[in-house]
Formats: sequence, structure tokens, C-alpha cells
Amino acid sequence: MDPDGFSASMFKWGGLTPPPPPPPPRELGGLEELFQAYGIRYFTAAKIAELGFTVNTLLDMRDEELDDMMNSLCQIFRWDLLVGERYGIRAAVRAERRRHLLSADASHVLDALSQEGLSEEKEAAGSGVWEMVVAKQRRRSRMESMDEDDADETGDDGGNERQREHPFIVTEPGEVARGKKNGLDYLFHLYEQCRDFLIQVQNIAKDGGEKCPTKVTNQVFRYAKKAGANYINKPKMRHYVHCYALHCLDEETSNALRRAFKERGENVGAWRQACYKPLVAVAARQGWDIDAIFNAHPRLSIWYVPTKLRQLCHAERSSAAASSSITAAGVDHLPF
Repeated sequence: MDPDGFSASMFKWGGLTPPPPPPPPRELGGLEELFQAYGIRYFTAAKIAELGFTVNTLLDMRDEELDDMMNSLCQIFRWDLLVGERYGIRAAVRAERRRHLLSADASHVLDALSQEGLSEEKEAAGSGVWEMVVAKQRRRSRMESMDEDDADETGDDGGNERQREHPFIVTEPGEVARGKKNGLDYLFHLYEQCRDFLIQVQNIAKDGGEKCPTKVTNQVFRYAKKAGANYINKPKMRHYVHCYALHCLDEETSNALRRAFKERGENVGAWRQACYKPLVAVAARQGWDIDAIFNAHPRLSIWYVPTKLRQLCHAERSSAAASSSITAAGVDHLPF
């Protein structure tokens, strides 16, 4: 007798039907590759996929959220999750995060984290990978601060002057400003305050055996802010430093310029631009070395020469040299 025919007739006589074929394997969306090296069973990964989790979802979850996911897996499917699988899931997620961080550009990863608002959550989670991300963020902040200090040491303001609202009005010497804005005497007083803060920073550095700054740098501005002088900041002080230089080098010309602009009702922005020309004239009388002029003055030696002022002096010097060469050439070829 044919055994196959016998088994088929037996199922038919007993009212039994053969078991259904097994379902096709479910697409796990990369979970099998994620868990392959960490002892996670295929059916465990399949159950996680049935809950709707993907690799990207797991990578963006905190450790406590991974625990909630595994508890839900046990409660909903009555799945017996092995102890080793719990540790394996956490280890696989951490390893994949680390691989992404090391393969991708660090700045791109940090920007992505900040945009998604995850950095603070990951730092609180205590994961080793996220601690590395936070450390990279802190190192980048320190590098940015060092870059700003380097810009201080070169006196480079980029030559680009951003448009900003001027918090001052043009006043004559000794005039007290009225209204919400301060006068120019108050502006020049802020530079004297910066000098006092620099001296305090230098004393603290000497007491601690550290290197003393010789000019007003970010360190001085930070110290001023901690001391409660929030009204002193680098953009403001750098914006008007050449005006203060004219006040120190040629106070008579500075006062005359202030009176003229006050009488005409000009704003402080126009007065600020007008302060460049007298300074270039001062540099022309002293050999065009504007850096030496700043360093020789006791109140200006702590400030860096603005980039625009240096550029104007260089351009005027080149123009004067070209004019003198043309004149000399003309004298040589005068007809006798």
C-alpha cells in the first residue's frame, strides 16, 4: 500500500487537515544584521520587528527606553527573553552607535544630534557613546573659544562690520546724554573700565602662576561679565576702539569732531566712520606704523589695532607713494 495515499486517506477519514505551511520569513529591516554577532535569536528579532521597531528607532532610544521595549516584548507576546539577549540588545545598539560616530564626520553628527534635541537626553542616559558625544561637544566649544582668542591676539575682526543698533548718541565733551542712550564720555569711560579689569585679571594670573594677558582678550571680557559688568562686551568695545584711539592720540581733534557732528545732528554711526580719517593722518605723520603708535601709548597698548584701520593706513600709504613717484618722474622729465 502506498504510504502517502494511506496518510492522506487517514487525514480525510479522521476529519483532520494537514498543518498550514510556515509563513514566509518577515523582513526585519536590518535587525538581523544588527543582532547577528550578539546571540539574539532570529525569532526574538522578528518579534521586535512586529512591534514596529527599526534599527534607526533603536539607535535613537535611551537605555531605559530599550528596557521598556524588552518588557513590552515579554508582556505582549509572552516571549521568554533570555538574560543574555537583554545584554546583547544593549551591546548591539551601543556598538552600532559607536560605528556611526566614528565613520561619520564629527561635526555632522553633533549638528544632527543638536537638531533632533537628543544630546541632553543621551547625556542623562549615561551611555558611554553619548558621553563621548558630549565630550566632543565640549572639545569643540573649547576650540571655538581658542579660535576667538587667536583672533584677539591678531586683532582680526575680519574686516566685516556687522550692522547693529548704536547704543550711544553724539555728545559734546562734558555733556550728559538724556534719554535711553548714553553719551560718548560714557563710551570712553568703558575703555578705562576694561583697563581696570585687565589689571585684575593680570593680578589673578600672577597669583596663580599663570600666563598674564597683556591685552584685552576674551578672558578679560569673561571676567567683566562675571563681575557683573554685562554692559561691557567684545563686539561693542571692538566697534568703537578706533574712536577711543583718536580721543587718546588727538583729543582736540576728537572734541572738534564731536561738536561738529552734534551741531549737524548726525548719528553716532556717521561720527564713528569719520574718526578713521584723522587717525590715518596721525599715522601719516608718524611713519604709517599704526601698530607702533598703539603700542607706544599707555592707554592704547592694551588694545589691538582694528583691521579696517590698518587697511586704510596701508591703502593711503600706497597711494601717497604712488603720487610721489609720479611727481618725481615728472620732475625728471621737465624740459630745460
